[in-house]
Amino acid sequence: MELAKPRVDIGMSTNHLEAVLAFWQGEAGTPFDHVLRIRRGQDQHRHDANGSVLKINAYAEPIPKGEPTGYRELLLAREGRSAPRLLADPDGNRLALVPPGWNGITQAGIRLAVRSLEAHRAFYAGALGLPEEPWPGGAAFRAGETLIILKPQEDAPSDAQMAGTGWRYITFQVFRVDAEHARVLAAGGREAMSPTTLGTTARISMVRDPDGNWIELSQRASLVGTLEVG
Repeated sequence: MELAKPRVDIGMSTNHLEAVLAFWQGEAGTPFDHVLRIRRGQDQHRHDANGSVLKINAYAEPIPKGEPTGYRELLLAREGRSAPRLLADPDGNRLALVPPGWNGITQAGIRLAVRSLEAHRAFYAGALGLPEEPWPGGAAFRAGETLIILKPQEDAPSDAQMAGTGWRYITFQVFRVDAEHARVLAAGGREAMSPTTLGTTARISMVRDPDGNWIELSQRASLVGTLEVG
C-alpha cells in the first residue's frame, strides 16, 4: 500500500461529547483542529494526535453501545515521559502516553486484539502490504510512522461492527482508493463499502480484516490533489 500520509488515523463514536472532548483536549493533550459535518445528526470533531487524526464522531441520536471492536488502545509518544501512563476517556476508550521510542513507538501505535495472529499477519502483510516488526507477545506492522500492534486475545470479536460506541475504525490515506481497494479484495480482504466520492473532499472506501474490523481507505484531495478514479 502506497501511503499518501505516513500516519494512520483512528475514529470513535460517542453520545457523550462534552465529557469526551474535555478528556482528549485536556488530560490527553490532543489539540482540537476543526469540526467536519458528516451528515445530519453526525459531526466529526477532529484532533491532532501526533500527526494522526483522532476522529471523535458525535451523534445527536442515541447509539447502541455495541460490542467492542478489536481496536483496544491508542498509544501516543509523549516527550518528557519516562514510563507509560495508562488512561481511559469517559467512554472507556484506552490511551497510553509512552516515552518516544518505547517498543518502537516514535509517533503513535494502535493496539488491535485479534483471534488469530497468523490470519492478521497474512492480512496486514499480504492485503495491506505493510512490513512487520517484532512486538512482545504479538506482532506489529509499520504504516509510515504508526505501528499497528496485534495481540491475541480471547475476547477479540469474530464479526466486528461499525455501529456502537468507542473505537470503531482506522484510516489509511492513499493516493488511489480504487486501486488499493481492489488490491485488498484480491488478497482476501472483505468489502464493507465500495469506493465513493464525498463532494470535493475525498474518495473513500471501507474494507474489513479477518475479525471484521473496519478500515477506511481515503483519497483526500487536500493530500493528493485529485479525486480522479484510477
